[in-house]
Amino acid sequence: MFEAGDIREWRDRDVVDPGGSKIGTLEAIYVDTRTDEPFFATLTIGVPTRRRLVFVPLTGATVGPSYLRVAHAKGEVRAAPSIETDGELPAGDEAAVFAHYGLDYETGSGGERRLARR
Repeated sequence: MFEAGDIREWRDRDVVDPGGSKIGTLEAIYVDTRTDEPFFATLTIGVPTRRRLVFVPLTGATVGPSYLRVAHAKGEVRAAPSIETDGELPAGDEAAVFAHYGLDYETGSGGERRLARR
């Protein structure tokens, strides 16, 4: 997996799907609060007047010369739960992000959030 400090340097770089199609640009990294490891990224997608941020898992992602390649198809990522470009993921919406990609979701033992932006 990526070191959070290293992947943050990729902010504003292209993110592509397994076939090389550009999905969007890397905006932020979200770590799993249980491990403090990078787990999701948000990508800026859309036209300039209608931009939004979508979530994509970093599991299986690889770094190329000037891009980050994720393991999910462009259509799947673009259909993922999204937030406004200046928004924040509400705690109650975290489960939907995990469910979209078929990932198990559970909060901390005290109900803590699973994702934290870094």
